This record gives sequence, structure tokens and C-alpha cells, in this order.
Amino acid sequence: MSAMQRRSTLLHIATLAIPTFGQLIAEPAFILIDTAVIGHVGESALAGLSIGSTIILTTVGLCVFLAYGTTSQVARLIGAGRRREGLEAGVDGMWLALIVGVIVSIAIFLFSRQICSFMGAEGEVLDQAETYVNAIVFGLPGMLLVYAANGIFRGLQKVRITLIAAITGAVINTILDILFVIVLHWGILGSGIATLIAQWVMCIMLIAPAAVWVFKEGASWMPRVSGIASSASDGLPLFIRTLALRASLFMTVVAAARMGQQVLAAYQGVSATWNFALNVLDAIGISGQSLVATALGAGNRRETRRMVRASGAAGLWMGVASGCVMAIIGFTAAGMFSPDSHIQHLITVGMVVQAVFLPLCGWMWALDGILIGAEDYRYLAATCTLTSVIYVLALWGLTSLEWRSDVWRIAMLWAAINVFFIGIRAISNGIRARGDAWIDHALVGVTSR
Repeated sequence: MSAMQRRSTLLHIATLAIPTFGQLIAEPAFILIDTAVIGHVGESALAGLSIGSTIILTTVGLCVFLAYGTTSQVARLIGAGRRREGLEAGVDGMWLALIVGVIVSIAIFLFSRQICSFMGAEGEVLDQAETYVNAIVFGLPGMLLVYAANGIFRGLQKVRITLIAAITGAVINTILDILFVIVLHWGILGSGIATLIAQWVMCIMLIAPAAVWVFKEGASWMPRVSGIASSASDGLPLFIRTLALRASLFMTVVAAARMGQQVLAAYQGVSATWNFALNVLDAIGISGQSLVATALGAGNRRETRRMVRASGAAGLWMGVASGCVMAIIGFTAAGMFSPDSHIQHLITVGMVVQAVFLPLCGWMWALDGILIGAEDYRYLAATCTLTSVIYVLALWGLTSLEWRSDVWRIAMLWAAINVFFIGIRAISNGIRARGDAWIDHALVGVTSR
């Protein structure tokens, strides 16, 4: 690849990644806005929001396959010159999102109190958590439709509209939060309603232009049972993959809690920054996913390999940049997370350890996006499940040891995350990407459709 081609490809990745990053942080941004406003209401409301928002974010996170699966299908069919079929595949993904959203919303609404209680909420905190969940839960279908619609725009490589929708949703959520909570004194109920409205506004902003593209290509908006079933079938391995990863992160919190309250507090500070960095890296991975899926759809092996190298390099260097920023934050801004000097020191240690490994994270995330773009879902589900089992066993061994100090505990915890949770996935993704089996499988999938 010439230097000019390399610059052009990296620019293309950046053009897709920047708006994608804005969309990725939409739902976390809504929760962050709610947190900032509800923090002025009272401790029980803020604690209730913590429980309720965890339920919503976990649910939305488990349904991220709606965006990933739709992106790959649309991009590959469009790359094959089958635009109408590609858009109809996107429509199938949106119908699946609506069905899943309605079913999940009703289930959570009916059992919201039991779910909040299971997570440890009691008394007034339980009441506040239940109120928030019931207020926001029927925004889930709208948010899942946003995920599926984003898949269409990523597949078309027209992602600016997704950034505009995310910004608009955040602005509306902020204004309505202030109006409902501060001015009208609706408390946590107002916060949930504000987010629900913002979610549906985003949904309408994306469905409308998607409809224009669908009608322009002569595609159908009618639900197709076979297409919806195909989307669900593709989504199941991605759901298993995501469930395995979420379970690993849940067990990480459990392990941190077993290491002591101060280690847990420090872990939360590092984790919040890490999650933000991962959204940056995920945006690179999703960009690579779109480009690789399009190249595979066109049956272009050479272009596919070129995109693999470019995406991997972009992820690696973005990981280097993110690592440098995280190290700087660790040394200069640990006080933002806690006034306690000991916890600040632990946060600095955790961030430095994580900063060293972020380039590996960036490279692994890029390869993850590439394999998702090739619809190599079963391989990813199998390797992520195996990784989770090994990682949880490593955590169990880690918490069974007697460490000299909290500094060693936090350092070893973040080292374990990167060596086992990230490292094993990096090895499995790297081995897969170097071979031709995933490309052969993807090309057969395109020709058989």
C-alpha cells in the first residue's frame, strides 16, 4: 500500500469513526445528564438512579448486536451491488429491534420492583429506582430502533446523521431534565420522562431519512418473517458474545469489591475513564467493520486485506494516543474522582497500568470489528465465552491470594483484565484475522444470499 493510499484509507476510517463515537456515547450521555441533575435532588434519588440506570444500560448493551448485525448485512449487500436487498435487510433489523424492544420493555415494567430489589435497592432507594425504571423503560424500543437504524447508515457509510441525532437527543434531554426536575419538581420521575422523550426524538430523526433511502431504492418497509428470523439468527451468537463479555465485567466488580472498599472505589474511577476510551476504540472498530464488510460484499480479497491492515494500525495508534491521555489523567486528575489521597494514589496506579495496555486494546478492538464485519459471529461467540471462563477463573485465583497492599491489588486487577480479558481475545482475533477461513466463509455467505 502506497503512502497516499494509506493516508486516504486512514482519513476514510476517521471520517466514519468520529460521528460513530458521538452515537456510541448517546445512551451513556443521557444517563450522565440524568445523574448531574438528580444529584441536586437528594441521596436516595441519586442512589435509585444508580440502580435504575444500571438496568437500562445493561439492557441496551446486551442489544448492541442490533447495530452490529445490521451494519454488516447492509454493507456487504451494498458492496455486492445489491442496494435494495441491503436496505431491506436493514428494515428487517429495525423490525427485530421493535419486537425485542417492546417485549423487553413490558417484561422490565412488570418486574421492575423485583429487579431493583434483586440489585440491592431497599426502602426509599427502591421506590426511587422503580420510579425511574418505569418512567424510562418504554423509551427502550426507540433506543433499539436507533441502534438498528444506525446499522443502516453505517452500512451506507453515511454516519453524520447519527451524530446529529445523538447531539440533538443530548440537548433535548438536558433541557427537559432541567424543566421537569428543577423547575417543575417532578424529581426522578421527570428525569426518566425527559430521557424517554429524547430517545424517541432520536428514533424519529433516524427513521425518517432511513425511510427516504428505502423508498428511493424501491425497497419494502413491510415486515418479512424470513428476514426478521435471519436477523435474529445472526444476532444470537452476537448476543452470546456480548453476554459473556458483560458477565466478565460484572465479575470484575465483584472481585474488586472482595479486595476492599478503597480498591473498589479506585476501580470505579479507572473504569469510568477506561470505558470512555473504549468508546473511542470501538468507533475505530465499527468503521473497519463497515469498510471490510463492503469489500467482502464486492468479493475483493485484496481490498479486504488492505482494510484489515489499515484498521488494525488505526486501532493500535489510537490506543497509543488514548494510553498517553489516560496516563496524564492518572497523574494529574485523580483528585476528580475522590478527595481521599489513598484512593487517588490507587487510581493513578490503575490508570498507568491500563495506559500501558491500551495499544493492545485498540488493536484487538479493531480486529473485533473486522470479524464482525465478516459476520464471523460464531467464532467470536465461542472465543469470547472461552475467554470469559478463563478470565473468571483468573479473577478467583487473584482474589484468593494475600497481597501486601492495596497498590498491588489494584495493579494486579488491571493487569489481569488486560492479560486475560483483552489478551486472550487479541490472540484469538489475531490468529483468525491472519488466516483465510473467515474471508472464505464471508464470500460464500454473500454468494448464497
